Amino acid sequence: MKKILLSCTALLAVVSTASAADLAARPYTKAPVVALSPATNWSGFYIGAMGGYGWSNRVEVSGIATTTSDIKGGFGGGTVGWNWQAPGSQFVFGIEVDAAGADLSYSDTSLGILAEEKIRAFGSVTGRVGMAFNSALLYVKGGYAWADNKVAFTGGGFNFSDSKLHSGYTVGAGLEYMFVPNWSAKVEYMYADYGRQTYFNAVDFSVSTHTIKAGINYHFNWGGPVVAGY
Repeated sequence: MKKILLSCTALLAVVSTASAADLAARPYTKAPVVALSPATNWSGFYIGAMGGYGWSNRVEVSGIATTTSDIKGGFGGGTVGWNWQAPGSQFVFGIEVDAAGADLSYSDTSLGILAEEKIRAFGSVTGRVGMAFNSALLYVKGGYAWADNKVAFTGGGFNFSDSKLHSGYTVGAGLEYMFVPNWSAKVEYMYADYGRQTYFNAVDFSVSTHTIKAGINYHFNWGGPVVAGY
């Protein structure tokens, strides 16, 4: 029995010595370093396309104002803009210009005369301030707005029409999401008041509108990536 115990002890000693020698000879290896991806880059120039639906909010004719949604329809156009985001900051600042062809219109017939009002095009130049959550950007915007509007009366063998360019302001908010590098999609709400113009040298007309739009933008990312702080 004693010989068996001595043999086992000797065997364990040999195994332990061999294991220690193997560990000493094995080189030290650092654990792999996992690189953190930088935040989405919102800085730079972008272009895009957009479209949506709009409707009137308030119409005023020669001092008589009414709340109505009768002027309504679709639109589609383009966008150009530029963003700036400081490294390590969530805040995004930018400027955006957009323009759209439109068919926001209303028509009515009375005593055989067709009266029609139509916003044929509109656009804006706005400043934009947002907060980025990596690939998502929540923003507000506001600035100058314009609209090309036409008023026409047809019937009884005559056709009178007059077109004016209205100038006013717009404010709104939206959400933009970078779904793949350089490409983002957005949804946006805007309110616009296009101010007053005189038609036929006799009738003052003004209109304000609401619009809901969806769009897609391509970002050139000029100015370099935004790196998140950890």
